Amino acid sequence: MTGVENLWSYLSTTPLLWLTATLLAYLAADALARRLSNPPWANTVLMSVLLIAPVLWFTQTTYATYFEGAQFIHFLLGPATVALALPLWDNRETIRNSVAPILLALLVGSVVAAGSAILMARAFDLPTEVILSLAPKSTTAPVALGVSEAIGGLPTLTAVLVILTGIIGAIIVTPLMNVLNIQDWRARGFAVGVAAHGIGTARAFQVNPVAGAYAGIAMALNALLTSLTVPFLVKWLI
Repeated sequence: MTGVENLWSYLSTTPLLWLTATLLAYLAADALARRLSNPPWANTVLMSVLLIAPVLWFTQTTYATYFEGAQFIHFLLGPATVALALPLWDNRETIRNSVAPILLALLVGSVVAAGSAILMARAFDLPTEVILSLAPKSTTAPVALGVSEAIGGLPTLTAVLVILTGIIGAIIVTPLMNVLNIQDWRARGFAVGVAAHGIGTARAFQVNPVAGAYAGIAMALNALLTSLTVPFLVKWLI
């Protein structure tokens, strides 16, 4: 046991350990989701969290230690956000021909996502820091963290809320759209892109490529709009 404990003590301080663990958890979750034919509830990110969290708890690994290894994946969020320009460019003709409805849906979706979160948090009398952290929850993580920090929120809490928003959106979007009888893949994709950012967009691509493309467009545009509107909504509603 002493040898095993010494080996674990060494490995637990190596950033490569938690990077490898994160990648393996994601690959296992993705394989399971594919095996189950990608049902809405088998969300890859959620299952990855459920695999990693017990390991961190059992090994008594702090978040700071884990993040030392996983920070490379976190770094890739930046380039991934920049890459959102690709679906915008690929669908530039569609956007040009539908500027008015796209901008209207984007504005309403973005304002409702942030405004409703702020008002509900105020109704439950949550602390101001929590409300500020909650406001940018529906946009992609790098933008949400930057907005949260700029308006006085807690970026770490915002990160958790962003992930929860994406997971919930990805799980409920397909059943909800079916119940509402929304058949247009463009509308379905755009809605989930605005409400559930990257995780929702990944789900949209699993369901239909057109929905995925429009989700990517919505996610990119919402990232820009959220960074502009949330500071004003916060000043107005708080």
